[in-house]
Amino acid sequence: MSALARYFKTIGKNVAGYDKTSTALTTELINEGIPVHFDDNINSSPSFVTEAVKKEPNSILIIYTPAVPQNHSELVYLKECELSVIKRAEALGLITEQLYTIAVGGTHGKTTVSSLITHILKTAQIDCTAFLGGITQNYNTNFLLSKVINNNTPVVVEADEYDRSFLTLHPNIAVITSADADHLDIYGDSEHVKESYSLFSKKVKPGGKLILKKIVSETLNNKNCITYALNEKADYYASDISIENGSFNYSIICPNKKIEKVSLGLPGMHNIENSIAATAVAMEMNIPENKIKEALASFLGVRRRFDYQIKTEKLIYIDDYAHHPAELKACISSVKQLYPTKKITGIFQPHLFTRTRDFIDEFARSLELLDELYLMEIYPAREAPIPGITSSMLLSKINLASKQVCQKETLVKDVVNKKPEVLLTLGAGDIDTFVEPLKIALSKAVN
Repeated sequence: MSALARYFKTIGKNVAGYDKTSTALTTELINEGIPVHFDDNINSSPSFVTEAVKKEPNSILIIYTPAVPQNHSELVYLKECELSVIKRAEALGLITEQLYTIAVGGTHGKTTVSSLITHILKTAQIDCTAFLGGITQNYNTNFLLSKVINNNTPVVVEADEYDRSFLTLHPNIAVITSADADHLDIYGDSEHVKESYSLFSKKVKPGGKLILKKIVSETLNNKNCITYALNEKADYYASDISIENGSFNYSIICPNKKIEKVSLGLPGMHNIENSIAATAVAMEMNIPENKIKEALASFLGVRRRFDYQIKTEKLIYIDDYAHHPAELKACISSVKQLYPTKKITGIFQPHLFTRTRDFIDEFARSLELLDELYLMEIYPAREAPIPGITSSMLLSKINLASKQVCQKETLVKDVVNKKPEVLLTLGAGDIDTFVEPLKIALSKAVN
């Protein structure tokens, strides 16, 4: 949503927005001249919005994310005013309709892959636009606008599977990184999730290219595609993987060549896999091998994706957006691989009552990989509470000696007093508002 806000601001539109909570990102938007309010009240909008609603309703476009509940009073009011109201994905579809679109979908991995693709394009000096789901560390933004916009200008977008939103896109190149079950409050079951990804795979424009993780191609029973994998045979896959000085070194096997001596600064085997997906896109776009290697080596990652906050001999602190069991498993496993002799402490904030309910056993197994767990209360987002679905109930399922439900008011103090060796903050709710306070308090404690 913030990338779209930045896009419309950049092309000269008046932009304002609402969010549930104040974050570092909303503060950035406000500093960029985009007013944001946090109470559910249309009168909290700036005067240029309220006046236009009354006098020039045809001049207004309302874009919302389906994360906003349908009974949200401000959204209800704007719809009753008969304004143009569309979803985020519809807006992206309209913007990218006439452009060369690279869309990256998947239950997890899509933010890193789309950011990697963008960085490869920029490294190869290919002017591009990008709407990303996270803040890239290389450019300190989630939105890049090309200097010239025409039919050949690449635009990289994240294809959001929630509410089947990605079906409004018509990409020239589509990537699907995973098709694991999620958002079962919308889809009902895993078969409908697969069906939606299958429909998305058919949205590729004639003459375009579909790039699927190998297991996704098998899940969707799609043989008419380009495949990639971590280290099993596919059209693109890795070999000769080694770790030197905290960096991964490997080769990428391509259909007609082998790219040797690839270096990736990002930790985690899942990020090698993400780099292969991005490399497949780049190779299919005929980007030179040396530019691909240069980009992978210089990629700094995405904010809140395995994001080092403190990295010293005494303490490692990593913040990660992981909010699905598979993401938690990948993140925690990578940390254990990097720091096998250290105690791993995790703070996890479950996101959504329905997701917690639907994957409670999977969450328990992933969180058991930790040595110590602080479990925050469930972040509701758009949902009302579900009786019996609580963090305490999730905690009871987790077979871990050191575990507790923690309160926001005492979280920082409790964690600092425990003197963690490796600390992870994990989740997609408002846990990010605790990152800076934890970083400050821990830095003082270890110095």
